[in-house]
Amino acid sequence: MRKKSKDKPKNDDSPEAEQKESVSAHNEPEELQKAVENLQKERDELFEKLQRISADYANYQKRAPKQIADNIAYEKEMIIKSLLPALDNFEHTLQNTQSTENMDALIQGIKIIYDQMLDILKSHGVEPIKALGETFEPALHEAMMQKNEPEKENNIVLQEFQKGYKLNGRVIRPVKVIVNKLVSDQVQDTNQDNDIDEYETTDSE
Repeated sequence: MRKKSKDKPKNDDSPEAEQKESVSAHNEPEELQKAVENLQKERDELFEKLQRISADYANYQKRAPKQIADNIAYEKEMIIKSLLPALDNFEHTLQNTQSTENMDALIQGIKIIYDQMLDILKSHGVEPIKALGETFEPALHEAMMQKNEPEKENNIVLQEFQKGYKLNGRVIRPVKVIVNKLVSDQVQDTNQDNDIDEYETTDSE
């Protein structure tokens, strides 16, 4: 009996394999070329975007100072316009009280104008700081003097020298005040100061 001949494996060097390799080798440069073209296109798009952003930023730098100056000028104008009615009332009050006989009317007119000024400042976020009868706070009050009034609590504001104000909650000028300081506290503070001086002297020796 004849032995069946086994099928020989296809040789990789067959014409079909060579043709496939040739097609693959031919396609590789085309794919690389397409990839390079796509990358160049993306690069050009990014460069154009960067140019637009740079131009917009340059224009913003030119516009920003003018916009800020215009906003400041506008705010000044609004504040001045809001103060003009109070100035008008001052003028009318002075015109209608030329003699000392109208002193009461002058005082009343000035009080009205003062209240009007406070309302105008309040509309711009300005408010007076409470001090009289309040506990002394260094963040709000500036102590100009100390007095000793035993019938009142220690560290209480007794008198205002000059009003203080806040702008939108921030202190723009503290209140100048006189503060109540009881004698016992003053003596204690003095003794503490003396103890500190003695300690420093002893230490230096």
